[in-house]
Amino acid sequence: MPQRPKRVAVTSPQTRLAHLRGRARGRWRVPRLDPEDAERAERLYRLQRRQGLLALVAGAAALVGLPLVFAAWPVLDEVRVWSIPLSWLMLAVLPYPTMAALAFWQLYRAERIERR
Repeated sequence: MPQRPKRVAVTSPQTRLAHLRGRARGRWRVPRLDPEDAERAERLYRLQRRQGLLALVAGAAALVGLPLVFAAWPVLDEVRVWSIPLSWLMLAVLPYPTMAALAFWQLYRAERIERR
């Protein structure tokens, strides 16, 4: 009976190094902030969360509002641009720039809060 070749586990050298680094550091501990830094971090978190929820609601309203527009104005199905119904073009083109604009708006507002 022929001998089977020995099985060898093939791992990335980077993975091996990452595991070694993790063991060398010891236990990971949650960093503790000074009381005034912790208070500022909590305030920033609350303000950014509130503004993030506002951006989330605006995005949801834009995405839900588009079908409502189609329901309110069914004539958009009859209007054609380059032989494509306008409602299809709106559905394909409008959501992505809207979401990108909301993301940039949210990022700008979050950074403005941190600069204060």
